[in-house]
Amino acid sequence: MKLALYLPNFRNKISVEEIVDLTKTAEELDFDSVWSLDRVVVPEASDREELEMSFGGMPEFPKGLPVKSTGEWLQGLPLVPYLAAITKKVRLGTSIIVTPYRAPGVLAAEISTLDQLSGGRINVGVGTGWMKEEFEAAGAAHIFGKKNKHVRETIEIMQGVWTNDLFEYDGEFSSFQKCGFGAKPVQKPHPPIFFGGLLKPETTAQRIVKYGLAGWIGAMETPDAIAAWRATIAAELDKIGNIQLLDDLTISCMINFDITAEKTDQTDRGRLTPTLIGTEAQITDNLKRYRDAGLTLPMLWPPFSGTPTSKTIDDMRRLKNDIMPKVLD
Repeated sequence: MKLALYLPNFRNKISVEEIVDLTKTAEELDFDSVWSLDRVVVPEASDREELEMSFGGMPEFPKGLPVKSTGEWLQGLPLVPYLAAITKKVRLGTSIIVTPYRAPGVLAAEISTLDQLSGGRINVGVGTGWMKEEFEAAGAAHIFGKKNKHVRETIEIMQGVWTNDLFEYDGEFSSFQKCGFGAKPVQKPHPPIFFGGLLKPETTAQRIVKYGLAGWIGAMETPDAIAAWRATIAAELDKIGNIQLLDDLTISCMINFDITAEKTDQTDRGRLTPTLIGTEAQITDNLKRYRDAGLTLPMLWPPFSGTPTSKTIDDMRRLKNDIMPKVLD
């Protein structure tokens, strides 16, 4: 099990200095990776919990976001090249890039340049998105009903652009003649691609297998849920006779993280269970459960509010120095 930091760039108030401090701490502590969150807008309707769908499309959550529409959050993708310039070894990614908001060929070419800028340290998380109101604001309302197909085409175009001197494509959302897209990524054959899936394990597993993706990214799953997702992916790999590839897949999950002085209620409430919010002993026990379930990369997600960045940094140090040796023992 390795550690990743999920940056709190999506907050009512966050400074570049805080993002830098968190990222540099993650690198100092030998975290595997740092990820930003891709959010384009917060609709005003979210403040009243009147979005068309619940947060993340997950029924356990309200029809609103944990950040106000007047919040001053930082966009996730533009942070990546800046963080690449101030770090040397930690890997960098966005979890997840909502592909319908971007032209696939442009996204592929820009990621190639990001991989060059970082010296080959880019991870690529992709997914469909879920918020209809955000699709409208991003000029992608016409794609909402076909967002799954858009993700598939984007993956095909990225892999094609990254591995061919000239590449052409004929699809529903992109159709172009043979073109060169500039410098190729440093990583060969290309940067690792992770699929962000929250609701349909079978569909997620099929995409991972079909496109040879590097792994899966979930959100706030319990250890039992992680085991179930991993089993579904394993079943798809077994169908094609490549179950051994499971050992190379990254099974990751964005999980709320905060070390508390008092014990928290760990009653199983699905994604609402505060598995990594609790005392040092509680977090140690739950990380052991995650380890046994097959989670290989927990993405630590600091609270949306109420916790100073300085405390999160202290918690990261405690996790790395005091908790993880017990988990990995």
